[in-house]
Amino acid sequence: MNKFEKRFAATESHIEVTRQSYPAFPRESAIVIRLIKHLYRVVQDQTNVTLRPWEVNHAEFNLLMMLHGTKGHSMSPSELGEAAGEKLANITRLINRLTEKGLIQRAPNDEDRRRAVVSLTHEGLACVQEFLPPISQLLEQEMCALTRLEQHMLELLLKKMLTGLEMGDQQDQDDVQHF
Repeated sequence: MNKFEKRFAATESHIEVTRQSYPAFPRESAIVIRLIKHLYRVVQDQTNVTLRPWEVNHAEFNLLMMLHGTKGHSMSPSELGEAAGEKLANITRLINRLTEKGLIQRAPNDEDRRRAVVSLTHEGLACVQEFLPPISQLLEQEMCALTRLEQHMLELLLKKMLTGLEMGDQQDQDDVQHF
């Protein structure tokens, strides 16, 4: 049994204890959610270690990658938050940190001066280009236990799960509005 299996065995044990006191507790759902949480933590930790030479963390990396993957390397803070999956309050903090590091800049929107546009600086673009090779290698390493077909199947399953969660969120919002 490897280190993770030993650690996760404790989680499974806790879930079984919960099921003994509440038999309707959904074991498989709880296991999948806990696995996703563990995966996220491991991926975040490995990404932070890989990015340490550039003094960029996982959350900042996500913003830089979203800007890098956008035509013109620019977008509004709200678009950036949506693309990176971050809340607006956290986006403001991350934008401020990346601006202080000189990796991005904020400027008024040419079409609507009340809105801002966030863009990669030349230094930010150079930083992304420097860390892309080790990050690409890390991504391959993180997925090496799965075949390409398994990766594709996992992608489809996770998208299906996310769609279901978002539909539930929308239903909850609709229920609140009708209340």
